[in-house]
Amino acid sequence: MSRTRAGQAAAAVVDWMPHSAPGGLPNAYLHAGHLFVSATPCRVSTILGSCVSVALFDPVAQVGGLNHFLLPQGPENTAPSARFGQTAVPWLIQALVAAGANRRQLQAKVFGGACVLRAFRSTAGNLGQKNVQTARALLLAEGIPVVAEDVDGERGRKLIFQTHDGSAWVRAL
Repeated sequence: MSRTRAGQAAAAVVDWMPHSAPGGLPNAYLHAGHLFVSATPCRVSTILGSCVSVALFDPVAQVGGLNHFLLPQGPENTAPSARFGQTAVPWLIQALVAAGANRRQLQAKVFGGACVLRAFRSTAGNLGQKNVQTARALLLAEGIPVVAEDVDGERGRKLIFQTHDGSAWVRAL
């Protein structure tokens, strides 16, 4: 598993090492504004509201990772950060390739993008929708197919993603 700090290009950002669940895979929790990549089987969980997580995996190399971004892009003159989709998605791709994934074999799953605040539910183009649109557009531009997604809605989600095979479980909150 890669372990570095935010702000480094192609960095897999985690602030902890995963712990093993009894009889299962190592577990890690992914905080907002971070990303996680592993070349060994691991289960990563996160909680999403309007934020989006892009899960990428190479089913042949069994390398996978997950990001958790808050905003589509940062303001002008802002340092690159995994908090922004326009940075988090390319960094995740680069980190996966560095960990042994074949870029041409990557598959994506997209999660989150809910409009959890009642005041914004009637507003077209809410933050969650913009985050989802950013993720889809970046993956399309990179030629990475989206094989599954659980996006939009009015409720947050708990996501559990397995890095080695791309399995994902979502529970509405």
